[in-house]
Parts: sequence; C-alpha cells; structure tokens
Amino acid sequence: MTKPVRTRFAPSPTGYLHVGGIRTAVFAWLVARQAGGKFILRLEDTDKKREVTGSDEHLMKSLRALGLDYDEGPDIGGPYEPYRQSDRLSGYRLCAQELIDAGRAYADPYSAAEVQAFREQAQAEKRPFLYRNHRPENPPTWDGTQPLRFKSDPKPYKWHDAILGDLSTGPEVIDDFILIKSDGYPTYNFAHIIDDSEMYISHIIRGQEFIASVPNYLNLYEALHIEPPIMATAPHVLGPDGKKKLSKRDGAKDVLDYLRDGYLPEALLNFIVSLGWNDGTEQEIFTIDELLEKFSLDRVGRSGAHFDERRLLWMNGSYIRELDLDDLYSRVTDYWPAEAADYDEAYKKQVLVLVQERLKYFAELPELSIFFFKDLPVNPELISGHKQLKKLSTDELHNLLEQAKASLEASNFSVPDLTERLNALLEQTGQKPAVLFSLIRIATTQAAASPSLADSLAVIGKDRSLERINTQLAAL
Repeated sequence: MTKPVRTRFAPSPTGYLHVGGIRTAVFAWLVARQAGGKFILRLEDTDKKREVTGSDEHLMKSLRALGLDYDEGPDIGGPYEPYRQSDRLSGYRLCAQELIDAGRAYADPYSAAEVQAFREQAQAEKRPFLYRNHRPENPPTWDGTQPLRFKSDPKPYKWHDAILGDLSTGPEVIDDFILIKSDGYPTYNFAHIIDDSEMYISHIIRGQEFIASVPNYLNLYEALHIEPPIMATAPHVLGPDGKKKLSKRDGAKDVLDYLRDGYLPEALLNFIVSLGWNDGTEQEIFTIDELLEKFSLDRVGRSGAHFDERRLLWMNGSYIRELDLDDLYSRVTDYWPAEAADYDEAYKKQVLVLVQERLKYFAELPELSIFFFKDLPVNPELISGHKQLKKLSTDELHNLLEQAKASLEASNFSVPDLTERLNALLEQTGQKPAVLFSLIRIATTQAAASPSLADSLAVIGKDRSLERINTQLAAL
C-alpha cells in the first residue's frame, strides 16, 4: 500500500488486560514499527455502565511495561486528538446528522419490550431476527433521546482479510444496528469507523468476535463514503483446556501480574506473538529485532491458539538463562528474601550464578535461595519422604553424615576440592549419589532440591555447612 501505515489499539477501559486481549496490540505495534509507521492508542470509553475507574491508566501502564510504545494517545496527545471517544461526541453527532439527511439513519421508536417481542416472534417462527423487518414507515424526528439506527442496504459482500483470506457473505446478515444510544453515546459499531477514518488508520487488527459484524461495517463505510482500511482478524486465544476463548471470568491473569511475578517483558512479548504466529521454522525464541524483521500477518494461523502457561514458564526461563549476571542482578532487586539484606552484592551474585539455571520467574528467587541466607530448621520430612533415604536406619544416616563431616572438615571448600572429596566419599561409603549427596544436601540446606552440591557448599561456606551438619546429626 502507498499510504502511511498507521495502526491502533482501541481497548475499552473496563478492567485489566490479559494475554488474549493485548495480543492485538502486539500485532498492531509490530506492523507499525516494521513499516516505520505510527502506533496509536485510543480509548473506546462510550459504555459508561461497564467502565472501571482507573483502568485507563492500567491499560497504558500495561502497554508501556511490555515495551509497546505508542506515538499518539490519551496521555501524550497527537495530531488527531482527543484519543478518548467520550471526548469526541460532537463529531459523531455531525456524522449521524449526515446519515439522517441522506436517509440512511432514523430514530428508533420502539421500547425495549417491543423489540424483545419482535425477537421472540422470530424465534417462535424459527427464523433469524432482523430489526430491518420491523423498520418503522414514519419514524419520529431524532431528538437525541431515542436510539438512532442505521438504515441498512442489504447486499452480498466480498472482502479480503489479511489473516483469514478472502471472505464473503450474503445480504441476509445485514441489519439496521444502533449508531447512537439513548444516553447520547455512540456504539462501538459506529464510533470506531468515524475515528479510524479521521485518524487515517491503515490497518484494523482485532479479535475474531468482530468478524460477524464486518458486513454491517462495510455497509456503513459505503453510506459514509469511506474507504475501508485493511482488516485483519486474529482468531481467539483459547484457554488452557483448548475449548473456549481465554477470558477474565475463567481466571486469565492480568498482564501486569505476570510482570510483577518476575516474567521478563521481552519473554512475555515473545510468548504473546507466538500465540498463533510462527515464521515457518522451528524457532521459538525471538529477539525484538527478529520479530520486527520476520513478523507478518499472513503467517498468523486461522485457528485458535492454545494458551499454555507451562510453555510461558519454559520460555521465560530460557530468557533468564541468557541474561548476563549484572543484568540479572539489576532485575531481581525486589525479589530477594528479606534475609538477603544483610549480605553484600558479591555474595548475592554468587548465589545468582547458582540459581539462574533453575529460575523460571523472579518470584521463585526466595524459595530457591533462602538457605544461602538463613539457617532453616531441620525438616524431618525431607528424609522420611525421600525415596532412598527413608530406607536407611537412623544409625546408617548418622554414620554417613559423620563420614561426610570428617571429610568436609579437612576441605578448603573450593569447588574442585569439594568435588574431589564428595566423589571419594561415594567410594568410601559405597553409596549412590542419590543417597549420599541427597543426605548432605538436606543437612546443609534443608531444601528438597538445590544447585550443584559442591557449588552450593562453596557459597554457603565451611563453618556454616559444618554447623548445619552438626544440627542435623543432633536431630537424628
């Protein structure tokens, strides 16, 4: 296309954004950025009954936190402001009056009860309900207190969707829909068409729930003499069971909650893009630059994408493992256990080196690292619940720990020396690593799992390790 690329994300401020809801924003941002175009945030806040106080700020914070910088929006302005629909009411009324003057809109004279009766009549006769079948012959003059309806011109349509391909419908799906409600606010079906035209939007990328309404939109575009933008319909993000659309009522998490838990913004962005899109290869981890180079709407799948949080965990862990130590240290500042405040940066970095391989998100850091900072109480269940250790008698456990203690007392606690001594203990005791090393690990960490035993002991230190072994021996 020859005109500048301008995409938009136009959420309603009715709550937080979850992964499925923000995916269209990610797609729109990528399309704009790779073309050197503009990405616009517009708030569609005309449904005042559903609006949630503060959610507009929450939406903007969510976009910024993911790195989805927008060029125009409610908080930064732009050449086509305002960017809240509730501040654009006069423009909608002007367009509505143009439609009335052209004979393409009329005041709806019926009460809600009467419309419901028409609907029930159609249901009883087993035919689709179409409001245009009850279009009044002499509607009253619209004074703004009644709903204003579009006077449709039913016809077949063919159009190309940048994701779904060539689509078509018959005239039976075209109906007279409400343009402006009785409260004076426009419907989404009307307002977004005016706004997209006035803001020169080149691409509309939205969810599958709108696909059935596109023929009505095309009918309205014609009545307003507006050329439709490129349309791209992203199939639903499905919930964990893969059966229905991911939704808040089914427990879909706020995007900001993932970030608070210590998911990396770049990992979450990568995961969201991959819900339904791939570049045709086996690659799953992409840098932002690679996404900007490779993303295209025609590679978005036409069927629903399954939301799998385990895959997000794996992906986030992969990103964490690729961070250099200084970068990782700067990101986990707020996630250390409280006891870590008594330790210096050098020691905490030693701990990070060990737990980085196992860290899937930053909120796990206290659980994975607490024993480096605090002497935990002896937990007998770590031995009684261990598949191998529970088979040994108390005397056998005591004897093994005494041998380990004697060997460690002679160690300089460097990793090479500890490794050599631990391997020698295996030969000396005739035990398997799953028995001997597990017992030493439990005694020195009181944790069910830990990084490499030799590495962990070296960081914990000689005096503390031996003290903990003595505590475990006393408990036995």
